Amino acid sequence: MTDRRIRVLVAKPGLDGHDRGAKTVASVLRDHGMEVIYTGLHKTPAMIAEIAVQEDVDVVGLSILSGAHMELFPRVRKELEQRGMAHVLLVGGGIIPREDIEALEGDGFTKLFGPGTNTDSIAEFIQTEMQQRWAKEGADA
Repeated sequence: MTDRRIRVLVAKPGLDGHDRGAKTVASVLRDHGMEVIYTGLHKTPAMIAEIAVQEDVDVVGLSILSGAHMELFPRVRKELEQRGMAHVLLVGGGIIPREDIEALEGDGFTKLFGPGTNTDSIAEFIQTEMQQRWAKEGADA
């Protein structure tokens, strides 16, 4: 187990103007000891990826309610890859139909959370996933 703090970027891609959920999740992640950077509203995929690089984050969490997830989420992933950030844990949430969740989870997103998800379970998922990744990095070193 490491004392390293998990650095999370919470982002709102596109024109979605509703951020109560993103702010709530960001607050819960902080309460669980993570360092959280919130981008604010209306960020392009390139802007999100650039902030992720500048902040050297471990996790990028996207929140969307606009229905543009199938367009924007893969673009964020591609922008991260182009900047050498393919290793970050990608998670997301919002109003996303089950079939789109399955497609996005098959396209590089580790986990997508829907409405009504217990926020502590989001934090616990991220903590568990990052501890596993860090343990594997240590084993590979």
